[in-house]
Amino acid sequence: MTAAPTTDEYRTLITRALGVALDADTDSPDLRRLFTPSSHRLALDPDVTVVRGARGTGKTYWAKALTDPELREVAARSYMMPRLRRVRVTTGFTTGGGSDTPYPSKRKIARLLREVAGPEVFEFFWYTVVMMALGVPEIASIPDWAGRIRWAEENEDAYEDALRKADREARDSGETRVLLFDALDHLHADRATADRLVSALFQVALELRLTTGALRAKIFVRPDMYDSAPKRFPDASKLGANAADLEWSRENLYGLLFHRLGNDPSAEAAKFRAQYGEWRAEDEGRFIAPVDVIADEKCQEKVFVSLAGPYMGTDRRKGHTFTWVPNHLQDGKGRVSPRTWLLALRSAAALTTERYAGHPYPLHYEAIRESLHEASRVRVEELTEDIAWAAAAIEQLEGGQVPMEPSHVRQCWERGGLAETLRRMREDDGESSGPRDAGDPLALIEELVDLGVLTERTSGALDLPDVYRLAFNIGRKGGVPRKA
Repeated sequence: MTAAPTTDEYRTLITRALGVALDADTDSPDLRRLFTPSSHRLALDPDVTVVRGARGTGKTYWAKALTDPELREVAARSYMMPRLRRVRVTTGFTTGGGSDTPYPSKRKIARLLREVAGPEVFEFFWYTVVMMALGVPEIASIPDWAGRIRWAEENEDAYEDALRKADREARDSGETRVLLFDALDHLHADRATADRLVSALFQVALELRLTTGALRAKIFVRPDMYDSAPKRFPDASKLGANAADLEWSRENLYGLLFHRLGNDPSAEAAKFRAQYGEWRAEDEGRFIAPVDVIADEKCQEKVFVSLAGPYMGTDRRKGHTFTWVPNHLQDGKGRVSPRTWLLALRSAAALTTERYAGHPYPLHYEAIRESLHEASRVRVEELTEDIAWAAAAIEQLEGGQVPMEPSHVRQCWERGGLAETLRRMREDDGESSGPRDAGDPLALIEELVDLGVLTERTSGALDLPDVYRLAFNIGRKGGVPRKA
C-alpha cells in the first residue's frame, strides 16, 4: 500500500488544493475540481426557473459550469440527468457585458434606463435581451441598446414571433434552449431599480415556461433579492413552486473538501487517494471518490480525524473536530457557505505551519479555532455588501456579550441611533431592500432571526453565530474568544 502523506505533505496539499481563489467571479470551474453535491441536482434541472443561493453557495459556479459542454457532461453523468446533454445554454446576464454579449453592462443599463423612459421599460429591456440571446436578426442589426429597446416597444409582435420560431427550432432539434441569468446584484446600483429589473425578469422567465415547450430561463439569485423583488403579476406564486435552493449539508461540505484534496494535480494528492478506497479515474486527471468518502459521515469523520485529530483540545471536553468546525461556521439557520468552509480550513493549515509545525496532525485545534476569525471577517464583509442594513444593526452591538436580552439590544440601537442610520442608508444608498419596519426594534429582531444573523434561545435571549460574532467583536462566555 502507498505510504500515507506525511504531516508536512498534508499541510502542503491542503494549502494548495484549497488555495485557488474562492471567489467564483475569478475562479472558474474546471474538470478536476467540479464537485456535484447531491443536494444540487434539482438546481440544474432545465425546468427549474429560479435557483436561490446565498453568497458563496455556488450560484455563479454552476452558472459558469452550465455554459461549458464538458462540465455539463460531468453533471449529466453525476446526477444521472441525460437531459443536460440536450440543452443549449446562452447567458442572458452576468457580470461584464459588452459588444460581444447579448446583454449590456451595468453602466450601460443605468444609462439606458435614463434614456428610454416609460412604465414598461423594464419588461421591454428583458424582451430585448431575450431576442438578442435568441439571435433575432432584426434587433441584432441595430447598433445601440437604446435603439433595440425602442424597436422592441414599437414591434411588440416581433417578440412573440421570435419565441415561437425559437421554440419550434428547439423542438425540431430535440434540445432545450436555456437562457441563464446570474449576478443580478450587478444589474443596477440603486436597489429599488434592481428590484424592478429582477421582478420584470421573473415575469419574462415565467412566461417562457408557461407558453413554450423548449425555451427555459434559469435565474440564479440571492434569497434576499428574490424576496424583495415585487411579484405583482399573474401566476407569480408558480415561481416559488418551481424554485430550488443551493444548500450544503455537512456530508456535502466534507465531500467537497475530500474531492478537492483528491483532485489536486500532485504526488501528495495521489498518496491521499491511496489511503481511502478506490478512486475512479475519469478524463483529464479527474478522480471520483468512493461513495462512502463523499456520502458516509462515519467514513468522513475517520478521514477528517486523520487531518485534524479527534478533539478540539487534549480531550473530548472541548468538542469533536468533525462536528465542531461546521457547527461554528454556520449561520443562525444552520447554513454553511462552502466558500467560508474552504477558507477556514486553508487558513488553519497555514496557521498550523506557522505556529504549530511540530503538531502530530496536519491541522492544530488552536489553528482551527483561530481560523474562524478570518472566515468571520470575510462573511461579515459579504453581509455588509449584500444586506447592509443588517450589518449596520449588528455593528451597534460591538463590545457586548451574547446571549443578550432583547431589551438590551433595543437600548443599544436607541443609543446608536439605528433608526436614523437606516433612514440615511435608504436615502443615500438606495437601500430599498432594508428592513420591513426600520422603526420597530422587535420587527428588526424578528427579521434578523429570519435572515439567520441572530438566533433566539428558548429563554427569549438573543445569540449570534460565531461566523458573524467574531468579526463584529462581540463576546460569548466560554466561546471562541474575540481577538484582543
